[in-house]
Amino acid sequence: MADTFRSTEGLIDALADAEFERPPALVSNAHITGLGVARALDAHDVPVIALDRASGDAADGGAENGTVTHDGLAPPSDAVDFAGAVTYPLDDLDGFREDVEAIVDAAGTEAVAFGCMDEWALSYAEADPDGVRLPFAGSDTLDDVLNKSELYATCERLGVPYPETYRLAETAAAGTREADATVDEAAAALGFPLVVKPELKRDFEEAFGTNVIEVADREEFADVVAAASEEGIAVMAQRRVDIATGRDHSLASYVPPSGRDDALAVVGNAAVRYPRNFGTSCLVETADEPAIEERALAVLDDAGYHGISESEFVYDEAREEFLLLDVNTRPWKWISMPVAAGANLPMAAYAAVTDATYASGGIEPTRWVYLRDYLSLLAGDDAFWDQLSAADWRRLVSGAFEHEGTLTTGVYRPSDPGPAAKLFETEFVDREYYCSC
Repeated sequence: MADTFRSTEGLIDALADAEFERPPALVSNAHITGLGVARALDAHDVPVIALDRASGDAADGGAENGTVTHDGLAPPSDAVDFAGAVTYPLDDLDGFREDVEAIVDAAGTEAVAFGCMDEWALSYAEADPDGVRLPFAGSDTLDDVLNKSELYATCERLGVPYPETYRLAETAAAGTREADATVDEAAAALGFPLVVKPELKRDFEEAFGTNVIEVADREEFADVVAAASEEGIAVMAQRRVDIATGRDHSLASYVPPSGRDDALAVVGNAAVRYPRNFGTSCLVETADEPAIEERALAVLDDAGYHGISESEFVYDEAREEFLLLDVNTRPWKWISMPVAAGANLPMAAYAAVTDATYASGGIEPTRWVYLRDYLSLLAGDDAFWDQLSAADWRRLVSGAFEHEGTLTTGVYRPSDPGPAAKLFETEFVDREYYCSC
């Protein structure tokens, strides 16, 4: 276990005395998703170095005894060998590259990078630090997949259903494809409410604090588009989908460089979200939806993408079909569900760029629960009925779920108590970690 979260210099000093029999994994960020990746790799004896930006005063350069403040849940895990701060890549990409190269040099061996949020995955690809192997496609391919305009054009070409969307002429100068409609034309076609989405969400999130904005009328719509135009961000108008609650599905997959025929994939149903209709997943279960797997892999194959990804679909009750909404080219919050089901996607990715081997033994029905959010839902939403059985709760409380039954968890593991203890420690103080994932 990484007993402390070190400053960059402190981490470099600690690694100078370490010995690695195989390339360590660099896992960024170091929160819930990073914890899932770390545990998946540790199960196959892969050493893990958790890298993240520091929080609080430490983010401004403060450090004491070589350690800094960090509220993420991965570093206390027994699956993490070392943990420390690096320059946040969106603040200084060159500084991030220099930090990572110094850390790899101190470790005395090459490393494998796992970016667990878009900015980390893209930054590892764009910075391309010496000594770091990337188990996913390069930055140009990532940009093509993450670009909503390119993604939906691919869907149109392949016949994959997606929400009705218009690229707006008012921001066309910043876009990568020709506009489909003006604000007035899109409003007439879609009606209200509608949603405004960016082609590329990184800059939009920096400017607006979110990656999608729902607008209620023509005036609000025009204001959002004008603000995006001022920021030089291309946006699209999209029909607000009448989503069937509990029927969101995603393809969790690892596609190797050899292509889709060798892909490792599991379909997951986000049966429960917190908050219910628009929040993040808190109960996800395996599902048999071969059309979703086929469509998602076709899109990834067309883009030439290899690596871990989550392809998100919603069920449109009006159209009575699944619509591809987004593709995340990285691990995500419930990454430990496919791992428990028999598809260890992080290990498959690691093996593809090292001399390690991995083969799935087959996929088994599995459910994943993030207890913090699930319990909040049970306590605060009178309309929600518990979907876990009495036997499930007994296994959770006793810890027996770790070796029997079909249930796994996002953070809580009695055999690895540090992350859950850290969650209790940080949950009830007046500060927030910067990421829900």
